[in-house]
Amino acid sequence: MRLEITCQDRLGIAEEVLRIISNQQINLRGVEIDLAGVIYLSLPTLPFEALQSLLPAIRHIVGVNDVRTVACMPVEREHHEFLALLATQLTPVLSTDIKGNISIANDALLKLLGVSVDEFIGSAFNHWFKGINLARWLQEDDHAPHSRMLRWHSQEAFADILPIEVPEEEGNTLVGGLVCFKFNQRVTKPSELNQAKTIDFSDIFTVSPSMKHVIRQARHLAKLEAPLLITGETGTGKELLAKACHFVSSRADKPFLVLNCAALPDSVAETELFGYVKGAYSNDPDSGKKGLFELANGGTVLLDEIGEMSATLQVKLLRLLQDGTFRRIGGEEVVKVNVRIMCTTQKNLPALCQQGVFREDLFYRLNVLSLALPPLRVRKVDIVPMAEHFLKRFTLSLGEKLVLSKACCNLIQQYPWPGNVRQLENAIYRAASMAEDQEISPEDLHLPSYASGYGYFDHAFEGTLEEATKRFESELLTRLYPAYPSSRLLAKKLGVSHTAIAKKLKEYGIGKHRSST
Repeated sequence: MRLEITCQDRLGIAEEVLRIISNQQINLRGVEIDLAGVIYLSLPTLPFEALQSLLPAIRHIVGVNDVRTVACMPVEREHHEFLALLATQLTPVLSTDIKGNISIANDALLKLLGVSVDEFIGSAFNHWFKGINLARWLQEDDHAPHSRMLRWHSQEAFADILPIEVPEEEGNTLVGGLVCFKFNQRVTKPSELNQAKTIDFSDIFTVSPSMKHVIRQARHLAKLEAPLLITGETGTGKELLAKACHFVSSRADKPFLVLNCAALPDSVAETELFGYVKGAYSNDPDSGKKGLFELANGGTVLLDEIGEMSATLQVKLLRLLQDGTFRRIGGEEVVKVNVRIMCTTQKNLPALCQQGVFREDLFYRLNVLSLALPPLRVRKVDIVPMAEHFLKRFTLSLGEKLVLSKACCNLIQQYPWPGNVRQLENAIYRAASMAEDQEISPEDLHLPSYASGYGYFDHAFEGTLEEATKRFESELLTRLYPAYPSSRLLAKKLGVSHTAIAKKLKEYGIGKHRSST
C-alpha cells in the first residue's frame, strides 16, 4: 500500500513519520518527498487494525494536514507512464547502464531483433551490435551526441547515440547511454525499395500559373534520361517534384532512393552511395554491402541538398556520371549501373563553384535539365486555397469542422513564408490541433514576426553594421560574378568604377582571386 502525507513546510516532519513507522515495526519499502513537500510512503499491505493505529498517529504530528492512501508512488507512476509511451513508439530505442549493459528496450526493437525481453535486457550492447564500442565510449571524457552506422546479423541502420545524464549542483553525472535507430534515412532490404508511395503531378496542389508552368516543364523533363537539377528554397517541395518525375517516367517500376547529403557524415554518405566490399572494415570482416546506386539499378537516385556534398564524393559522383561506373569502398572491381541522377538544392551552386566549394565540371554535368520551384511568397494565389486544402485534410482526421477566419486569410496572404509550403502546412496543422473555436484566428497560427528579405524580427543579430554590409557585398558580388565575369563588366552592371569592384573582388576572394585551397 502507498500513503500520501500532505503537510506544512516544517523541518522534522519526515523524521517523526519515520519514527512512528519504526516504533510500530512496519517494514518501510520506500519513501519520496516531492518539491511541494508531500511525503509518499510505500508500505506492505497492512491489516485494518494496524491502519487504525498508524494513520491517527501520523495525523497528530504537528504540521500534518492530511493522510490518505494512493494507488502508487510518483516514481512508479512516472515509470509506467514512460513504459507505456515507449511501447507506442515505432522507432526502435534502447538504453544502457554506465557499463554498456542494456537496461530498457521497446517492443519495436525486440520485434526487429526477434528476441525476448528476458534474453535481451541485462545483456551487453556490444554482444548484439557492431559499429561502436559503447562500453568504451561511456568511459571516455567526451560524451557528445553523435550518429553511427550499427550492424547486427545481416542488417544495418543509422542510429543516434546520446548520453543519459543526471543534473547535479556541480555538473551532470553520466549514468548510461541512449540509442535511437533511424530507418527513415536508408533502406536495408532490396524488397523494401519499391515501397515508396506512388505519386504523379496531380498530387502537387497548386492554382498558381507560375507553379503550373513548372509542372508542365517537369512533365516533359520526366521522360528524359539526363540528370535533373531541382532548385528552390527550403520547403518548396523539391523532393515531391522529383518523386513525381520518377513515377511518370519509364523507370517508375524501379526503385526511387533518396540520400540527404547534408544529414550524414562524409564517410557514412560514401558507404550509403557506393557500398563496401567484404573485409573493408576491420570491425565487420564477414560481410559487404551494396550502395544505393547498385540497389537502385534501373531506377532513380535523388541526391538531396547536393550543395552539401563533400569534395571526395563529388569526384566519385563525377566518374559515375561520365561512364556509369564506380568502385565499392575497399574494392578493385568496377561496378557498372544504369541509374538516373536527380539532385535538389536550396544553395546557389554557381556561387559555390566560384568559391571553389563545388566542382564546376560536376555542376555542368548535373545542370543538363533543371527546374526552379518558386517560393510561396511569389505565388500568393496558392496560399489560401492550399491552407484550406491542408485544413480539410487535418480536420477529417480530427473529426471536427474548422474554417479559416477572414483575418486569418488576410494574415497568411501577406506573410512571406520563409519556410514555404512546409511551414504553411505545419502552421495549419498546429492551429487545427490547438484551436478552441471552430473558426481559426491569426493568434492560433503562432507565426513569428518576419520582415521579408531581412529575416525574423526576434532573431538575435550579431556583429556590427560594417560587418553586415561586408557580408551583403560579398554575397551580391558572388552571385553576380558568374554572369559578369570581369571587374569591368561587373562595375558597369552596378554603376561604379571597375577599380572599386576589382578591390572588392580581391578582398572577398571572388573569381580569379578565390583561394585554391
